[in-house]
Amino acid sequence: MKYRKLGNTGLMVSEIGLGGEWLERHSAEEVKEIVGRCQQAGINILDCWMSAPEVRSNIGAAIAGSREKWIVQGHIGSTWQNGQYVRTRDIPKAEEAFQDLLRRFRTDYIDLGMIHFVDEVAEFHSIMEGEFLVFVQRLKAEGRIHHIGMSTHNPAVARLAAESGTIEMLLFSVNPAFDMLPASENLDDYFQESFDEKLGGITPERAELYRICEQNGVGITVMKGYAGGRLFSEKASPFKVALTPIQCLHYALTRPAVASVMVGVDSVDHVDAAVAYETAPEEEKDYASVLANAPTHAYYGQCTYCGHCAPCPAEIDIATVNKLYDLALMQEEAPATIKAHYRELHKNGKDCISCKTCESRCPFGVSIAERMKAAEALLGNS
Repeated sequence: MKYRKLGNTGLMVSEIGLGGEWLERHSAEEVKEIVGRCQQAGINILDCWMSAPEVRSNIGAAIAGSREKWIVQGHIGSTWQNGQYVRTRDIPKAEEAFQDLLRRFRTDYIDLGMIHFVDEVAEFHSIMEGEFLVFVQRLKAEGRIHHIGMSTHNPAVARLAAESGTIEMLLFSVNPAFDMLPASENLDDYFQESFDEKLGGITPERAELYRICEQNGVGITVMKGYAGGRLFSEKASPFKVALTPIQCLHYALTRPAVASVMVGVDSVDHVDAAVAYETAPEEEKDYASVLANAPTHAYYGQCTYCGHCAPCPAEIDIATVNKLYDLALMQEEAPATIKAHYRELHKNGKDCISCKTCESRCPFGVSIAERMKAAEALLGNS
């Protein structure tokens, strides 16, 4: 298992995380088996947004004795009222539900205290300018949470959070289908049956979000990495081609600022299918060829950092150079941190020999040699 920094939190999280939602379907014994398999595979982060008492107790029992090995994303504002889940900003009810989470997880702290499910800009401002944020900050001051996070599907809300200086990390929906959709306050927009066929490539709103998160040290853990399984079906996929779990994971993990993908698992086999990513050969990770040859929504002309361009005879990490170049290009002036990262690379744009062998391998027709020169002009010492 590989581990990544979660923004500026100081936490190192496994690339593959455990999304707990499907565990609601299982007995305590089955949850223990699944969680045990995750731990055995090196997974060290789990998300529990669910408020149902039984699943909380089952997960708590499963991590008992190894709590210190887990980084827990626990949600604040997800409550259980009259036998059902209710999202709330009522502080006494949120406090009661949070205390319930601590009790059932047999712990006195949650690593990542997630302000739960904020999908409207107006609600974001209400939370950040009101008593709910004060409540969350009190939890942090008391040590009951160690970091403040937020979960959202809306890139407009996520951007505001990343720019706030208060939200330290995000749980955000990332997959190649969602990345083509502009910001929306209507969650249904992200699950519609068909997308506008004119859409193509990552929307500026999402590209900008990833850039801001990377720049501000706001780490991203990913939800909906499989788009609810739709991307596995040629019929259901907006691309009209099927992707594999490994391809979906690789897409998410190649976005700037992404640290971990929280995979929903329903069995030990699902765990194994996800962690297979860590040992998969590059050809199995290749989402780019599939998308490039899809009947709809190709990303032609846009670098997706897929790595198809490798190997470079000059030993340039082309995908990283392109990513840094794109991050810098979105700003009026290239940040010093991006320039420093670029210059610290073993080889960068100045070493390009313009052989263009990389371009013959690029599924999206990117003019790589030109971009290497442009990257050096923008980020190099000259």
